[in-house]
Amino acid sequence: MTEGTDGVRIDYAGPVATVTLCRPDVLNAQTPAMWRALREFSRDLPGDVRVVVVRGEGRAFSAGLDRAVVGTTGPGSFAELAGLPEAECADRIAEFQAAFTWLHRPDLISVAAVQGHAVGAGFQLALACDLRILAEDARLSMAEVTLGLVPDLAGTKRLVDLVGYARALEICVTGRRMDAAEADRLGLATLVVPTADLDDTVRDLTAGLLAHPRDAVVEIKALLAGASGRTPAQQQRAEREAQTRRLRDLTGSGE
Repeated sequence: MTEGTDGVRIDYAGPVATVTLCRPDVLNAQTPAMWRALREFSRDLPGDVRVVVVRGEGRAFSAGLDRAVVGTTGPGSFAELAGLPEAECADRIAEFQAAFTWLHRPDLISVAAVQGHAVGAGFQLALACDLRILAEDARLSMAEVTLGLVPDLAGTKRLVDLVGYARALEICVTGRRMDAAEADRLGLATLVVPTADLDDTVRDLTAGLLAHPRDAVVEIKALLAGASGRTPAQQQRAEREAQTRRLRDLTGSGE
């Protein structure tokens, strides 16, 4: 089954959903309409989906914000947002963020398949995913500062968690581009592969993510996702509680 609207398409194959940015003529530059479509996809996702793959059609993952949004005065434009009352503007940005944060859901594992440019909103979309497979030609940049803006699509904490405060600051305030090799050294990439091998690598990884019981995978993701906010004692308690749930479920003792 395939659904698509406003430059974004979602394809379902059993427990795998593939979200594709499909505006290759503009290197998959993003618009508020695309973010609305992504939010809608998240609300309608079938319950049996376990893995979400995010990719871009053509030679780039996403070149970031569509510059037409900057220069126009229509719905979703900077001019429209700037004219809103402060609280309403913040609420509108929260709606944009929801297009990215659903990829953090505890019951899913999300994988970004990144080739070519992943700039600004494109970089933040890749950061929203749990795992990032980079082709050797990938180029990443948090370029919002070049427009006088801040990264506001839920990417700042993810970046700090991955590379630390000092490196995240340097990446964000310079807006410079990183190649795949540097991204790998910094811990931004799960794997870096030849560009021709990207699809096969994502397919193999997806198979591995689906190979084991869903409930165990969900518990493991929750343990790891919350580990940085817990003390060692709290993490050990979380492990004990998770394992108790698994043992009771596997033996039927919880019924």
